Amino acid sequence: MALLDEDRLFPTDPRSRDLARALYDGVRDLPILSPHGHTDPRWFAEDQPFPDPAQLFVTPDHYVFRMLCSQGVALSDLGVPRVDGGPTETDGRTIWRLFARHYHLLRGTPSRLWLDHSFQHVFGIDRRLSEATADWYYDHIADCLARPDFRPRALFERFNIEAIATTEAATDDLRWHRMIADSGWRGRVITAYRPDGVIDPEMSGFADNVALMGQQTGFDTTTWAGYLDAHRARRAFFIQHGATSSDHGHASARTEDLPQAEAAALFAKALRGQCTADEADAFRGHMLTEMARMSLEDGLVMQIHPGSRRNHSDDVLAMFGRDKGFDIPGRTDYVAALRPLLNAVGMDPRLTVILFTLDETAYARELAPLAGVWPCLRLGPAWWFHDSPEGMRRFREMTTETAGFYNTVGFNDDTRAFCSIPARHDVARRVDCSYLATLVATGRLAEDEAPEVARDLTHGLAKRAYKL
Repeated sequence: MALLDEDRLFPTDPRSRDLARALYDGVRDLPILSPHGHTDPRWFAEDQPFPDPAQLFVTPDHYVFRMLCSQGVALSDLGVPRVDGGPTETDGRTIWRLFARHYHLLRGTPSRLWLDHSFQHVFGIDRRLSEATADWYYDHIADCLARPDFRPRALFERFNIEAIATTEAATDDLRWHRMIADSGWRGRVITAYRPDGVIDPEMSGFADNVALMGQQTGFDTTTWAGYLDAHRARRAFFIQHGATSSDHGHASARTEDLPQAEAAALFAKALRGQCTADEADAFRGHMLTEMARMSLEDGLVMQIHPGSRRNHSDDVLAMFGRDKGFDIPGRTDYVAALRPLLNAVGMDPRLTVILFTLDETAYARELAPLAGVWPCLRLGPAWWFHDSPEGMRRFREMTTETAGFYNTVGFNDDTRAFCSIPARHDVARRVDCSYLATLVATGRLAEDEAPEVARDLTHGLAKRAYKL
């Protein structure tokens, strides 16, 4: 019994379904470009077996454990490590049995699609996960993971990944990327410059991170000029290790273009830990404009991921740390927020800024009109909570009429869950082909144009936008 319907996510009316299936057949085997994500470069550097099924599918995946947490399952029982090193479950089989007992909670979610795709296509499983099949699943997957063809590099090649970008902090030494480059393996694993820790005065350790950046670059980062020069040096270091983009995960999309003396004064207050919340937000906003100016110099594509209200649970943050499923979308303004940056550099053809959102109400009202006129702007795909069949469909419906297809950038999987990458791209390809089929069936797109658009949405737009 197959876990997945071969016609999943296609339209229900026969003509549109036939069109979607034909379009999908033309793109289903194209290489995967994964230009933004959070897989661990150490996997590809050391190429060691994944530890066990629970460590592969459950413990690191906040999409999975947040749902179980919502039904009363303790994160510690799922093996999520504690900040203080306190006790958590470490037995993979015990964690897996708990996961299987609650697998029904994922019905109707994209996580269920991704997991079933991984089980069927990566591990050749033909029966549904449940409490009754938990041990069989665990033994089967564990047996596979012990084989050379299930190591990270072999899976990378089997998944037909053309290039994958990881995301590292500005002060990361990029040792794993160096090891990959020195190994002679031909898989393309590049980094992306994530400077939040040295840009956000409200992040823990901000001043220490800035000091470390100074030590790494030899610039005096207690001064405004030295701080900016250190950024330039670190960006150059990342570019040497393959980076083609920077990434900025701020609470808002606010940008500022402050006089240099005012920016320098804010920076000094930030180092002393004396910024008010508004001043910290203003500094982050100004640094987005500074990062855009640096992109004019070095060519890095700029990604802005705003709108996540992070670490909503104080107790979970204290016990388990950041990125543990308690990040919640919030309302986000783009029109007023981006105006300072856009008026400073937005007409320069050397700049590409890719905008993401967790606020779907901004698609048609703000994001599509902005991307439909400013030359530097491109829309990132439906992201995080909206990386789902319905989220992708809504994205296309609400942006295409104003921004078109060619002011978007294809699909990013944005994941730590390695085995879900082909599943996520498969969902995106099916949804996009279904949307194109609907346009053809309703006379809004010529049938002979649709295959070219499908290829662009699958591969071409990401390759061009991210300079891959």
